[in-house]
Amino acid sequence: MGKIIIYEHANFQGLSREFTTSISNLQDVNWNDIVSSVKVIGQPWVAYEHSNYGGRFLVFEEGEHKFVGEEMNDKISSLQLITENLHNPQITLYEHADYQGRSRIITEETNLGEGHDNDIMSSHKVQRGVWLLCENSDGSGIQYLAREHENLPNYTTINFNDKLSFLRPLRPGSDS
Repeated sequence: MGKIIIYEHANFQGLSREFTTSISNLQDVNWNDIVSSVKVIGQPWVAYEHSNYGGRFLVFEEGEHKFVGEEMNDKISSLQLITENLHNPQITLYEHADYQGRSRIITEETNLGEGHDNDIMSSHKVQRGVWLLCENSDGSGIQYLAREHENLPNYTTINFNDKLSFLRPLRPGSDS
């Protein structure tokens, strides 16, 4: 499945705590807003700024990770294990809301900024996997996590209409 080890200091130093299931509020285990580095084994995890999986987030995939800069250092309040099957991912993007207009099926990391589909998508249907959708072609800016079997008819509801430039499926861990 998956495991995350969180550390109170950078470079995997200081106190640590291991989780194998999601935790909606790190305050419940006295770890709120003190995480500075993590290690992930297996399936990806999502670290959220607020409890109950809210606010800004960072995706951590298998391997060692350190926080760079101040954007999320000591600001994590909940952790969510990605449990979906991440093999053979597929998402269908639509040019207009309500799955109208041109559509495009995506099965791998794609930079829309290099073609005619940059900043024009307005809805999607996720057939398989979990997808990280990004405003900018370098993966920065507004981000959205599209989960398996999610049908999102209008990007306006997430302040993402005509902003999608880059997307990638989350990678399965070595134990899945």
